[in-house]
Amino acid sequence: MLKTESATSQNRGLTRTQLQQAIDYIQTHLNRDLSLAELASVVNISPTYFASLFKQAMGIAPHQYVIQLRVERAKLMLSKTDLAIANIALQVGFSSQSHLTQQFKRVTGLTPKQVRPLP
Repeated sequence: MLKTESATSQNRGLTRTQLQQAIDYIQTHLNRDLSLAELASVVNISPTYFASLFKQAMGIAPHQYVIQLRVERAKLMLSKTDLAIANIALQVGFSSQSHLTQQFKRVTGLTPKQVRPLP
């Protein structure tokens, strides 16, 4: 019975290993421009199918997951370093400081400047 359940669940979603491979890849390459095709190739499936299975497994689309991870990493850097916000934006994979600010505000409700502790 277990074998059938396991095979069935694997046909309907990403395996734990595939999901972990994708997440590890995203975390390792967060500062780069990550395409859906690139992420899908990590687990050897088509981009459309990967997007669907990733959303099913994580409850969020791959692109939104990447954005959230970048915002979280930026938040950490804002509190732990004194790097310029523009530098942080580039280091976590945003194209510019304004792109970081826009996505940061959308995800957290605050701007990067509001999160950075006062000197």
